[in-house]
Amino acid sequence: MITKDGRFAYEAAGDPGAIPLLFLHGIGGAARVWRHQLTSFGDRFRAIAWDMPGYGGSAPLASVSIAALAEALQQFIAQVGAANPVLVGHSIGGMIVQKLLARSPRLPRAVVLAQTSPAFGKADGEWQTSFIAARLGPLDRGETMKSLAPSLVRELVGDEPDPQGMELAQECMASVPEASYRAMMLALIGFDQRSTLKNICVPTLLLSGSKDTNAPAPMMAKMATHIPAAEYIELAGVGHLANLERPDAFDEALGGFLESVATKTQVTAQ
Repeated sequence: MITKDGRFAYEAAGDPGAIPLLFLHGIGGAARVWRHQLTSFGDRFRAIAWDMPGYGGSAPLASVSIAALAEALQQFIAQVGAANPVLVGHSIGGMIVQKLLARSPRLPRAVVLAQTSPAFGKADGEWQTSFIAARLGPLDRGETMKSLAPSLVRELVGDEPDPQGMELAQECMASVPEASYRAMMLALIGFDQRSTLKNICVPTLLLSGSKDTNAPAPMMAKMATHIPAAEYIELAGVGHLANLERPDAFDEALGGFLESVATKTQVTAQ
């Protein structure tokens, strides 16, 4: 069900009184990329997927930055009454979660950092410059998000992705407003939370894909070593869109982590 609550649009499933499980999509996504997960986890959690500001029915921010998006996330959590949630952030969604943890370390009960990075780097870095140019250059030359969607999605995925997932990925990419896509790409520049990883004090899962070139598995494995008691899982043959490429494998990894979090919570409460 698509819901509009003030500034934010979102999709949700499950008992409103259950533990909140919030899903945050990436730059080419939307709330609906998480529909498989809403179905999978809606029987145990209050599963919620937001449209990031500037996407779907959510109002855009006046000025876009990872910090501003983290503030918007905190407002969204309060607005929908999702106290002490588990946060699942994919790609830029994972960056937003890291920024939120730096300002409100105990707001979530646990986090999943899926195919994301602790840093993007300097505005004038060679890799950063070529990354931004490769994604914004075609738009500058007159392409549209709709015309670019098939090639953008193909570049992101790994081996034998789920056909329905790829159809949804292309549909979402094609529907991203160009202004939002540009703003989110530029918001990556200068992002760096490497120094705060050691301060993450909630249960954390890092989830990577072995064929992901945007958030390479070796980088994510190293990232995990800087987070106290972090769990790391690598999905073989998967690119950057794990929850769409291999939804069952993604759900299995997430479900196992959620069970471990529930067990730890029960032990602590005793």
